[in-house]
Amino acid sequence: MADLFEDKSVTPMLIRDEVPPFDDKEYIYELKWDGCRCLAYLDKNVTELKNKRNLRIDPIFPELSQLHKQAKKRCILDGELIVLINGKPDFEALQRRTIMSNPVKIKLSADEHPASFIAYDILYYDDKSVIDLPVTERKKLIDKCLKENERVAISRFAEENGKALFDFTTEQGLEGIVAKKKTSLYYPGKRTKDWVKIKNMLDDDFVICGYVGQENNMVSVILGQYHKDKLVYKGSVAFGVRGENFRKIKTVKKITSSPFNKWDEDGDIQWIEPKMVCTVKFMNYTKSGAMRQPVLKGIREDKKPEECITKK
Repeated sequence: MADLFEDKSVTPMLIRDEVPPFDDKEYIYELKWDGCRCLAYLDKNVTELKNKRNLRIDPIFPELSQLHKQAKKRCILDGELIVLINGKPDFEALQRRTIMSNPVKIKLSADEHPASFIAYDILYYDDKSVIDLPVTERKKLIDKCLKENERVAISRFAEENGKALFDFTTEQGLEGIVAKKKTSLYYPGKRTKDWVKIKNMLDDDFVICGYVGQENNMVSVILGQYHKDKLVYKGSVAFGVRGENFRKIKTVKKITSSPFNKWDEDGDIQWIEPKMVCTVKFMNYTKSGAMRQPVLKGIREDKKPEECITKK
């Protein structure tokens, strides 16, 4: 079997869809951070960060270039990149960073709103894989391996009392929590019933297929998801379609017809190649499958369009 650290192609374990809050002594519960999932490869002299698509992102987060100095052993950490503004994770601020390429702008942004890495799992410790250990044992290894500072923290967890922790996130306006079975192993790139999300607001990822424009603004964005190998229409979103999101969407190549297999509606829509993914947050799904009060949360650079699979 290939060495996980040397191979550097492992992808994070995935979390199942949302469930209602629950208490269970067989689970641990931790905060769900509103950021970007990331694997941190920490060696003696270098920090390498990779997103869910296995793309290196450390060049756009120079403030995290010294994370390796906080690790006592060579390791691979699974965690979340976040940007805090007014004491809370700000996804839009983080999203703006992920699409930057100008070194000067990156440096200015890093100085103004530096990112942090929250470690909540470990895949590799002291020259060997630890994915076959239960999550509670892996948590102990993180404590043993990592020294916290202003740029890196260890995710704390509660046992049994998931409802109380979820109520706390509701009061504080946070995204929610993740419940993990204490015996759960780490399955790279897999989604199992052992890890589940409990969220205050739902969100989902969609392929951007077109937009309705009005002069220099977008009125709404047309969304799709894949069913098998075909794109299906999943509605539209108007709130949040502005600023950097607007400029990024406008860079996608225009096409003359709908990317959907079937489109019978009229409207002045500018179709684009279905290559860009966005996250939309909303209250809930209606009986018809539409999203209630959808808001464009941001563009995702770490996910492929084909990974946006319809659930309805």
